[in-house]
Amino acid sequence: MPPTLAVRDLSIEYKARRGRVQAIRNVSFDVERGEAVALIGESGSGKTTLGLGIVQLLPGTAAITQGSIVYQRYAPPAPYTKPVAAQQVEVLKLQGGALRQFRWKECAMVFQSALNALNPVLRIADQFADTAKAHGYLQGKALQDRAQHLLELVRLDPARAWKSFPHELSGGMRQRVLIALGLLLEPQLLILDEPTTALDILTQRNIMDVLKDLRQKLSFSLIFISHDLSLAAELADRVATVYAGKVVEIADVHATFKEPTHPYTIGLINAVPTLKGAKEDLTSIPGSPPDLIELPSGCKFHPRCPLADQLCQEQEPELQAISAGHQAACWHWKLAGEALSRFKASENRA
Repeated sequence: MPPTLAVRDLSIEYKARRGRVQAIRNVSFDVERGEAVALIGESGSGKTTLGLGIVQLLPGTAAITQGSIVYQRYAPPAPYTKPVAAQQVEVLKLQGGALRQFRWKECAMVFQSALNALNPVLRIADQFADTAKAHGYLQGKALQDRAQHLLELVRLDPARAWKSFPHELSGGMRQRVLIALGLLLEPQLLILDEPTTALDILTQRNIMDVLKDLRQKLSFSLIFISHDLSLAAELADRVATVYAGKVVEIADVHATFKEPTHPYTIGLINAVPTLKGAKEDLTSIPGSPPDLIELPSGCKFHPRCPLADQLCQEQEPELQAISAGHQAACWHWKLAGEALSRFKASENRA
């Protein structure tokens, strides 16, 4: 069955006074039906720009310079049958009403700041009603029943949340309202941009439990944008590591955290504290992310990479197959994997 979303050779640039900000560079990946893909990386690596590009909500200073985004619209399944592929949609060619139809009804996005994403002068009930009306969806009692069912699924008290203004709800409650609102029109793809940022650890745990429960019940595909590797490890089926606007490694969640082969992915994992590890075991990645206007030559990670050599400085590697479903863009991925194996062996002996 074709993937729900296929991104191919996508590049996005921002106009700035100093030049062109190369926010996304030749990115390609798929999101299968019912799959959760996590985009991880440091702040400024291009993760949010990629999400905004998919739903065509980029600011006026940004432009998609090349690539394609193909969305697979599935026909509703008949009883006891598998869903049948109905239509392929070229997202970048959508305009006007067709683009509005794609946003939210086919692909919804939950933004990072829950308070800013909700209209502060409208009750939650009115925000659901506005969304439904804009897309010709349910109205009246049918809408209220549907919305309150979703509020129950995200573990909110529908009677309280339905009549509240956003400022009357906590940060975690607002985030769950946004998730319910994103699922109102039954989209096949949901994009979550840092859904647990600025939330306490218990609320983060609640949000993760809600998302896992919703995926089991509603079977939608998910793109999860985060710099928190522990959340990605728990929620994702596959993980794509993004550095300087490019996917440098993509693999299933087990291979990403147990057998990473790109030095940047390894660096991100080694910088995360573990329950049994001492703080002396933590190692940060040296240096800073590159200037996206004046990118370094060759591999963009080479100024920070312990394995970098002349080849890395001169030529940028492309994604290559490491194993089934595992790709990495590194000239020395074998050396990186061997170094990680030695580190794990010494850790086990200790």
